[in-house]
Amino acid sequence: MSKAPKQAVLALLLVAGLFGPLLYSRGKRRAEADVARQQAAVDRYGMSLEEVAEASGIHFVHSIPVLDPKLDNIAPMIASMGASVSIVDYDNDGWDDIYVTNSSPGSKNHLYRNLGNGRFVDVAEQLGIADLNKPGTGVCVGAVWADYDNDGYEDLFVYKWGKPELFHNDHGKAFTRVTDRSGLPDWINAGAATWLDYDGDGKLDLFIAGYWPDYVRLESTPTTKIMPNSFEYGNNGGRKWLFRNMGDGTFKDVTREVGLDSTRWTLAVIAADFNNDGMPDLFLANDYGVSQLYINEAGPNGRRFREIGEESRVGHSPKSGMNASVGDVLNSGALSIYVSNISEDGVLVQGNNLWVPQAPGSLRYSNLASAMGIELGGWSFGAQFGDLNNDGFLDLFLVNGYVSGKPDGNYWYDFSEITGGNSSIISDAKNWPAMRGRSLAGFQRKRLWLNGGDGRFFDVSQAVGVTDTHDGRAVALADLENNGSLDVIVANQGGPLMLYRNHVKPGRNWIEFELKGRASNRSAIGAQVRVKWNGQEQLQEVAAASGFAAENQRRLHFGLGEAKAVDRVTIRWPSGRVQTLESPPIDTINPIEEPK
Repeated sequence: MSKAPKQAVLALLLVAGLFGPLLYSRGKRRAEADVARQQAAVDRYGMSLEEVAEASGIHFVHSIPVLDPKLDNIAPMIASMGASVSIVDYDNDGWDDIYVTNSSPGSKNHLYRNLGNGRFVDVAEQLGIADLNKPGTGVCVGAVWADYDNDGYEDLFVYKWGKPELFHNDHGKAFTRVTDRSGLPDWINAGAATWLDYDGDGKLDLFIAGYWPDYVRLESTPTTKIMPNSFEYGNNGGRKWLFRNMGDGTFKDVTREVGLDSTRWTLAVIAADFNNDGMPDLFLANDYGVSQLYINEAGPNGRRFREIGEESRVGHSPKSGMNASVGDVLNSGALSIYVSNISEDGVLVQGNNLWVPQAPGSLRYSNLASAMGIELGGWSFGAQFGDLNNDGFLDLFLVNGYVSGKPDGNYWYDFSEITGGNSSIISDAKNWPAMRGRSLAGFQRKRLWLNGGDGRFFDVSQAVGVTDTHDGRAVALADLENNGSLDVIVANQGGPLMLYRNHVKPGRNWIEFELKGRASNRSAIGAQVRVKWNGQEQLQEVAAASGFAAENQRRLHFGLGEAKAVDRVTIRWPSGRVQTLESPPIDTINPIEEPK
């Protein structure tokens, strides 16, 4: 070794000797401060969140869609979706796994297998469900899991601005692509999708909601006339599709015969029984317009969906619906619907909606978002209800942020100008002012609203450890460690996947139910569970898609506060069977199979 390198090594050793202890001391103090903050949050709010994605083996950064150069002026807005997250136990090992979509040509989706020790490993490629963004096939924007053939394993449907993909789960060992023989169309510019048994035959059917019109090909478009024809009543978006499960691995398009004729710009859908008749209904959160509520009714030739958005009030005011999730927020035995919209002080304040039924089973709703403190969430996207501090009341986690560009550049003025144009101006992308790297509702802080149990929520996000300002899209909740606390998984557009491990205050009890159907679909989608304890009652329903581009764990999680027991649990299966459990064990996962 020459003299100069020797001197450099000696200098590095000297620096390390001088500054190493200092850096160690700073790191130790920082770690101690983090622990103190977490403990303070647990003491005050009953929970604290710790971001642990990298430490858990999750190294994922979403990549955005690539568009036709003709759309360059507003490409950041058009390419602002595609990050999604869905939870599944794909191999039935008792530990929930995480599937995330990517969106640029050639990018890979990831399936993070839960190893049961706080660590995850990506297995998507070896299982055959990674390479779904091949050039010319469109881009992935979401995924939803369900056991469509009732063989006991969850299958995968990936929806795209492009060719939809269906994969059969081969007993957790691999996935077989069955798209081409399934009967699905070659192209759907989907904004959302879900599984439901709309006709009650025990087989799960597939609903897909289009966002962009069918003719649009964003990566290579012959025309720039692809935008909505109105910011309030846009109805030139994608069509809707309902595919009936024929029981032989194929699906039949029954959309028209069941009355689903909407062409609004749908970004989220949830299937749930809103009128308490035992059949799944559909709620659609639509961009550039009004929400739609479709009630599933018996018709002369089978089941039909009737749209009642205006009479129910949920379709009364046009906004920018981006989320659809449900929860019994008042412990009243009735499901409320949360819809996210846009709010920006001094520019546009639509406000988010919490549609609360006026009585259990009623189809008349009142918007109580403002009264309950969960109306203003910035440019809001995904949101989920879940009892994060196990006090017996459902809390609400919301992600937001549209386009984070130059911190000193703001596109709001130009955006407000185009919104005032007539339909011919609005509908042509070339008329929209160029963004030139500027932000539009960027760098926003997330919301975690805790339910006070008195009809009011309060935001504790910063205090409990949620401080990121990425452009959030999808959020999902899952008990990833099987310890009775719901962890939070967030997919960010063009940003990292984030995993918030939940630390719940000791002494807060809980109960979870893992349902398996027999006469009903095996995934038990559509089953309702009512838990009664300590004078309280809470209703939850097993759903596939929930929120925006997300799917929560299949298990139902109930916080019980300090209650030492559950009095009674009533399960209404999709088949119509009703099962009652007296004093089931708490602080554990209860596997329940539908009675024969």
